Amino acid sequence: MGLLSGLLLLPLAPVRGVIWVAEKAEDVADRELHDPSVIRAQLAELNQELEDGNVSLEEFEREEEELLDRLHAGRVRPTPNHRR
Repeated sequence: MGLLSGLLLLPLAPVRGVIWVAEKAEDVADRELHDPSVIRAQLAELNQELEDGNVSLEEFEREEEELLDRLHAGRVRPTPNHRR
């Protein structure tokens, strides 16, 4: 980038910074949402909730299906670094 274009685009620097931070936050959230170890821990906690009688069988099955779907989606999705 040349000096002149750098000076002309300088007012946009805060906007580019905010966009960069938002993209990084999205990547972290996406990794946590599809992290197999986090999902397995949630499945174990859900099983314990069922054993303790804190959730009904219907609620357990519904939540278990959602967690297993997330686990499967995390295995087949592209990595978050596929952008630009």
